[in-house]
Amino acid sequence: MSWTDIGNLEDIPLRGSRIVKTAVGCVAVFRTGETEVYATSNTCVHKGGPLSEGIVHDRKVTCPLHNWVFSLETGETVGADEGRIATYPVKIHEGRLLLKIEAVLEQCA
Repeated sequence: MSWTDIGNLEDIPLRGSRIVKTAVGCVAVFRTGETEVYATSNTCVHKGGPLSEGIVHDRKVTCPLHNWVFSLETGETVGADEGRIATYPVKIHEGRLLLKIEAVLEQCA
């Protein structure tokens, strides 16, 4: 699988996110540190909330609709709730964000 350039690291503020549109839906890309990023499904498994609009803290995101918390590392819920969001390989190379789009397509097939 190859890496697809999806933009500049600096386009995402610290503890912020951006959306990448793909053929099978939106991917949320979160920046949790100076050089730390994660990519997940943008849709909360609870009520379909837009996770890219949630609160980013540590290596987690809180859904803006009902406060479900998800680990950006594993996709699993944190706390008493049960559920999991998809996570995708993403990396930084020379200030650019690279995503394995094929992994997104495979999980949605």
